Amino acid sequence: MEFTLQIVLILVCLFYGARKGGVALGLLGGIGVVILVFAFHLAPGKPPVDVMLTIVAVVAASATLQASGGLDVMLQLAEKVLRRNPRYVSILAPFTTCILTMLCGTGHVVYTMLPIIYDVAIKNDIRPERPMAASSIASQMGIMASPVSVAVVSLVAFLAKAPAGGTVIDFVTLLSITIPSTLVGVLMIGIFSWFRGKDLDKDPAFQALIADPESRKFVYGESATLLDKTLSTQQWTAMWIFVGAIVVVALLGAFESVRPLVGGKPLSMVLTIQMFMLMAGALIIIFTKTNPVSIAKNEVFRAGMIAVVAVFGVAWMADTVFEANLPGIKAALADVVKTQPWTYAIALLVVSKLVNSQAAAVSAMVPVALSIGVPPGYVVAFAAASYGYYILPTYPSDLATIQFDRSGTTRIGKYVINHSFILPGLIGVFSSCVFGYFLAVARGLI
Repeated sequence: MEFTLQIVLILVCLFYGARKGGVALGLLGGIGVVILVFAFHLAPGKPPVDVMLTIVAVVAASATLQASGGLDVMLQLAEKVLRRNPRYVSILAPFTTCILTMLCGTGHVVYTMLPIIYDVAIKNDIRPERPMAASSIASQMGIMASPVSVAVVSLVAFLAKAPAGGTVIDFVTLLSITIPSTLVGVLMIGIFSWFRGKDLDKDPAFQALIADPESRKFVYGESATLLDKTLSTQQWTAMWIFVGAIVVVALLGAFESVRPLVGGKPLSMVLTIQMFMLMAGALIIIFTKTNPVSIAKNEVFRAGMIAVVAVFGVAWMADTVFEANLPGIKAALADVVKTQPWTYAIALLVVSKLVNSQAAAVSAMVPVALSIGVPPGYVVAFAAASYGYYILPTYPSDLATIQFDRSGTTRIGKYVINHSFILPGLIGVFSSCVFGYFLAVARGLI
């Protein structure tokens, strides 16, 4: 009975915190911990300090990249690809936003690309819903394929403590599963989007909208572009420093013999990521004229620090409950986990929707799953299931997509659940999980 009340407490904190938004999710976790310790007399769990410090390092580097203007270099290159291949925008646009997320570690880069994607689509008589909804979903899917995302570095830290068949699933092994499975999921989204909805010339609602001259002018508007923006040498320098740091981190993950020995073992990848991300940010400041004060004021830094607070509160609260009740949980779920490990993916998807964060979902569910016997291989294979907040159109990137689509084709349906993002999201995540499973089997992780 007490365990049931504790679970209800967690769900209430998650749901209310997610509805409030911002840092509320993490702060509500603090209320949960206080009640669990003082009312239920549970021993406080352990907050994921390594994960939080890694998030801080990665966010600091990414925010410095944005403040330096280096992010504009990546965005301009992406626009060139779309402008040169407008007919294929429904497939290229989601790949573009996914890759930008993989490089920058955050899906918030999609906001700058959305007006460009809309402009390419509408000026070529392509239903904007097709590339725009797909791009919003793909930008979030790219998080689990990014070597510098909060969710991935969190997952690496948790897996480091849980060997799979005696072998630790390291940074490179994880990405060797999540990157190709993510790209397959994005491809499936693009193929579906190519054919979805009515063509604009056959859509009576769209034709009625543009029948009015003023509405037509609003729908087609002026072109949004970054191509007329002159990029400085310093912006290119910042971009190459950041990308170079990511490459170095990946190489150090692939060849552990290159890493220095600490206590007779190669330096952990968690510490390696922290060091090189901090160094990348410092080098950008040193070799460009980036104002350090501006770093803490941009969107990447703000979103990253919110993620730190969310992971702190959510993971601490969850660890407090599950650590205290671990023997009973293992006894109750051991058989289910062994015979139907795919149920972990469903639980992860639901929690992700509740917390509206892949990093928070990973922090809340992965330690619990590993502790009750979910094989680490399944945790890696179903990593894409940590993205479930497309189920309801409440996430900022989805809402922004609706606003940027002046044609009205990207929308929330009459019954809310039948919105423009639900099918691309389901197709992308399901395809990624299935392909991830087969890759994990091929690698001997399952």
